Formats: sequence, C-alpha cells, structure tokens
Amino acid sequence: MKKLLIAFVAFPLFFASCISDSGPPGPPGQDGEDGIDGEDGINILGQIFEVTINFNSNNEYSEVVDIPSQIEVFDTDIIMVYILIDVIDGTDVWEPLPQTLFFGDHILLYGFNFTVVDVELFLDGTINLDDLNSDFTDGIVFRIAVLPADAVANIDLDTLSMEDLMGSMDKQEIIKLN
Repeated sequence: MKKLLIAFVAFPLFFASCISDSGPPGPPGQDGEDGIDGEDGINILGQIFEVTINFNSNNEYSEVVDIPSQIEVFDTDIIMVYILIDVIDGTDVWEPLPQTLFFGDHILLYGFNFTVVDVELFLDGTINLDDLNSDFTDGIVFRIAVLPADAVANIDLDTLSMEDLMGSMDKQEIIKLN
C-alpha cells in the first residue's frame, strides 16, 4: 500500500517536472547581403506551366514546347519537369522526369532537355515505340517548373516532389497550354 501511495505521488511529480515554459527566443535569422532582414524559410518565385503531348512516329516521339512568353528564363535558371501518372480521389500524382518504365527486357524512358526558350519532351528506350499502347503515348500531361537558380541553391532537387516544390514556391497561376 505504501508503494502504491508513493507511485501516486511520484507519478504526477515526474510529469510536472517535464513541463516548462518555452524559454527565450532564439537569435534572428541572417540578414541578406543588402543588410535587410532575411526572410524565414524558402520563398521561390517560380513559374509553372502544363502541356499535354501526343507522342507518335509523325513527331518522332518528341515534342518541343515553347516556354510561354510571360515566363522569363535566365541561363542560370533550373527547369524541372513532372509527368502526371495518376489521379487519386481528385488529387494529381506527379513524378519527376526522367521516368523509366520496364517492360520485361525492354525499357521506355520519358525524358527532357531545355534551353532558355523551350523544353523538349521525348520518349526513348529499347522498346519499339511504334508498338506502345496509346496509354503511354497519347494525352500525356507534363508540368514544367522554371526555378531561379539562386533561390534553390540549398534545396535537394533530386528528391523534390511536385508537392514539395509547390509548397516552397510563391506560387503563380499555373499556365495550361493546348
């Protein structure tokens, strides 16, 4: 009984000792080069646009998409491309390019390259592209993000999902082409 009474007294004291105020605030963030207070977190002013592509032998399974004129791209900017792979309960599911699919011994690659004025989206691989089901060639939706390089220098772009990217950007309206 004495042990039980000690437990009832010690137990609340144990938890009470774990509760304290939050303490003093930490130091302010580092100021920018111009001496102005820096902003908290990441705030990227990027631009995003979408395009829907039909790949076929007529376009040699490649499509060059002009970057919309209202988006200014500099030589130092980074372009990321995502492919819409599914829609689950009304939510788009995006994966970054390049995207590789395996068909037994054969490979299909969705890839891209870019300049400051356009983005080339293409199919490649060891599979005969003429034999592909239209699910892999027709109406393929891509989301293209133009990111200022100086703003994303400390971001791990290799693992950046579309949701993470959208969450870190000062989002503009997504431009939909075609």
